[in-house]
Amino acid sequence: MEYRTKEEQVADFLREQIISGAIARGSRLKQAEIAEQLHLSITPVREALKLLEAEGYISGDSYRGARVVPFDAAASSEILNLRLLLETQLVKGTVEKIKAQDIVELRQLAEEFAVAFAKGDRAVARGINYRFHRRMYDIADMPQTLHFTQILWARYPFDIINAAHDRGNDAVAEHEEILQAFAAGDVTAAMLAMRKHIESGWSVLKAAK
Repeated sequence: MEYRTKEEQVADFLREQIISGAIARGSRLKQAEIAEQLHLSITPVREALKLLEAEGYISGDSYRGARVVPFDAAASSEILNLRLLLETQLVKGTVEKIKAQDIVELRQLAEEFAVAFAKGDRAVARGINYRFHRRMYDIADMPQTLHFTQILWARYPFDIINAAHDRGNDAVAEHEEILQAFAAGDVTAAMLAMRKHIESGWSVLKAAK
């Protein structure tokens, strides 16, 4: 696994919380509370919040503090197309670098997601889903592409999509398609499976409008 500084670890924790919906859009983020929760000093939390503000996850000022940005529905269609472009490239990179142990780790996360969804633990399932995708893309070792992907994630309504009643069942099957492509070393199949996965979530959002 790659080494991450404390501020990077805090930033990743908060991304997961925001994307999963555990921290609601519009919520205020208090540095002291986050530091206490993670058993860290204020400094890495402050630096993590600066990073997340630059990526578009939060906004803030010196008077009111940091808040999670609201979802911008008008931007979703453009973001969808950019996600399809960048994330299929990340998947391509993953297929080219993935090892047997990586597949074991990803399959474990996929199984944990399926179990959490089956139990009705939606917030837990959404958090695991974030870790599944983040781990998958880490393997590609394409940090700039991943960086811009995370900026897109900040503006995408994962919390709305993942709250849909049947979305979890579809995601379980789609994760399995991706994993099978990885196991086969099939770049084309993996890219198509990821495109299907992203577009399937988008169709849920459109149906919910």
